[in-house]
Amino acid sequence: QVTLVESGGGLVQAGGSLRLSCAASGRASSRYTMGWFRQAPGKEREIVARIWSGALAWYSDSVKGRFTISGDNANNLVYLQMNSLKPEDTAVYYCAASSSIAALSTTMYPYWGQGTQVTVSS
Repeated sequence: QVTLVESGGGLVQAGGSLRLSCAASGRASSRYTMGWFRQAPGKEREIVARIWSGALAWYSDSVKGRFTISGDNANNLVYLQMNSLKPEDTAVYYCAASSSIAALSTTMYPYWGQGTQVTVSS
């Protein structure tokens, strides 16, 4: 079992940056694939980045080159650094954990945080 708590969301102008944090309690986050998802109003939840063992990262095409996922295994933290933000990045962002190494779909992630709102104004 693992409990996840996100923080760091907020309102930012287009072109700005935010860093989201996910604190994991229970089993060490390094033993899971940790993913960041987002869900905009009226849209399905989508994965934007995932990391395994604190190092092996994957990004969706929509955020590649702008977002960076990283892990602090010693403190069970996972971060999502978001740069060059666009209005279309506006969504609730969720941290999730999966025991599958290459997990991409929401159904492969049994553990979820409560979400943090990110709003990018134009």
